[in-house]
Amino acid sequence: MAHESKKIRSITPFQLLVSFYFIAILLSFLLLRIPAVYEEGVEISVIDSLFTAVSAISVTGLTVFDVSKSLTDFGIIVLLFIMQLGAIGVMSLGTLFWLFIGKRIGMRERQLIMIDYNQYNLSGVVNLLIGIVKILFTIEAFGSLILSVHFYKYYENWSDAIKHGVFTAISATTNGGFDLTGMSLIPYHSDYFIQFITMILIILGAIGFPVLIEVKNFLKRKDPAFRFSLFTKITTTTYGFLFIVGTVVIYLIESFQSFKGMQWHEKLFAAMFHSVSARSAGLTTLDISTFNEATNIFVSGLMFIGSSPSSVGGGIRTTTFAIVILFLINFANGRNEIQIFNREIHHVDIYKSFAVIVLAFFMVLIATMILLITEPQATLTQILFEITSAFGTCGMSLGITSDLSTAGKIVIMILMFIGRVGLISFLYTLGGKANKAIYRYPQERIIIG
Repeated sequence: MAHESKKIRSITPFQLLVSFYFIAILLSFLLLRIPAVYEEGVEISVIDSLFTAVSAISVTGLTVFDVSKSLTDFGIIVLLFIMQLGAIGVMSLGTLFWLFIGKRIGMRERQLIMIDYNQYNLSGVVNLLIGIVKILFTIEAFGSLILSVHFYKYYENWSDAIKHGVFTAISATTNGGFDLTGMSLIPYHSDYFIQFITMILIILGAIGFPVLIEVKNFLKRKDPAFRFSLFTKITTTTYGFLFIVGTVVIYLIESFQSFKGMQWHEKLFAAMFHSVSARSAGLTTLDISTFNEATNIFVSGLMFIGSSPSSVGGGIRTTTFAIVILFLINFANGRNEIQIFNREIHHVDIYKSFAVIVLAFFMVLIATMILLITEPQATLTQILFEITSAFGTCGMSLGITSDLSTAGKIVIMILMFIGRVGLISFLYTLGGKANKAIYRYPQERIIIG
C-alpha cells in the first residue's frame, strides 16, 4: 500500500490532469454507447462513438455522422452535457461538486485548477473557477434566450425553437461547433441577427476567461487603481488583429469566387463570420468546400493559431503567436527582449512560445504525412484543413471526416485531445518532474543561420 501511495504521489499535476481528461473521454464514450441516445435504426460503431466523445470533450465539433438525424432528444442533452464538461474542464466540474458537498479544496486540487486554466500561482484559483463558471453560464443563458425567441419564426412550435436556440447558443459559446440542422448555420446565411449573436457568443468563449473577468471588474470599478493586465492587452489586441486580417483576406479572395454575385453586406458578414469561426468554433454559413484553395490554406493558418489561453478553444493560442511575431520583429531590430505596453515579457514565456510553435508544426507535419498515406482519396489541402481544424479544436471540415479510415480517425482524435489539454500540459506530461541541474558547463557560442 505504501508503495502504491508513493507511486500516486510521484505523478505530476500535469500527468494527473491529462489522466482526468482520459477519464472524461471514457465517461463520454460510455454515455454515447447508450441505445437511447440514437434514433431507432441508427447504428454507430465503437470507433465512431469514441471519435464523437473526443470531439465533444475537446469542443471541436468534427463528426462522422449527422447529429441532426442520428440523435434523439435525450442524445442531444447528452451531447450538450459533454460539450459543457469539455468547456468548463474536468477539474472545474469536480471542484464545483466538492464545494457543493462542503469538501475542502486541497493543495493538489488547486494545483490542477491552476494548470487547467494556465495560471501562474495558487492564490485565488477557486474564486477564479467560480467566476468562470458564472460567466460561462450567464453568457449561455442570455444567448439561449435571445436565439430561442428569434428561432420561433423558423419553427412551428416553441419546443423546437427553444431546442435549436439553446443548442446553438451552447455550441457557439463553448466553441463546440456541433449543429442540429445537418448543414451548420447555412440555413440562416441571410439572417444577420443570428450570425451577429453567434459571433458574439463565439468571441466571448474564445477570448479567454481571465479577460472576461477583468472586463467585469473594470465595469464594476471597485478599485480606482485597477488596470488591465498585460495578458488581457496582448490577447485582445492579437484577437482583434487576426479578426480584421481574417475578414479582409477572406473578403478579397472570395469576392472573385464563392462570394460572386453577393451584395457587399452579404460578403462582409460571410467574411466576418468565417474569420471569427475559424479561430475555434467551426460553425459555417456557407459551403466552405466552394472556397478558393488559397482561402482554405489561409483559414488553416487561423485554425492553427486558434483561440486565446484559458478559453474553450485550442491551437497554439493567440499569445504564443503574438510573442513569436514580436520577438522576430525585435530581433530584426537588434534587440533580444520584448517590450510592449510599458512591460517586458519574461524570457521563459518566449522560450515556451517557441517550444509550442515548433512542436505544433512538427505534429501537423507528421499527421499530414500519415493521412496522406491512410487517406489516398483526399487532397493535400483537405487533409491539412482537417488536421489544423482538429488541432485548433475548430471543427470545420472540407467534407472528409466521415470518410476517414480508422487510422485517420485515431490521428485526428489525438490532435483534438492535445489541442484541448494544451501543448504545454502535453509537453510537461511527457517530461515528468523537473530536475534542476546541480552544476553548469562553460558556455560557448555556435554559428546560427
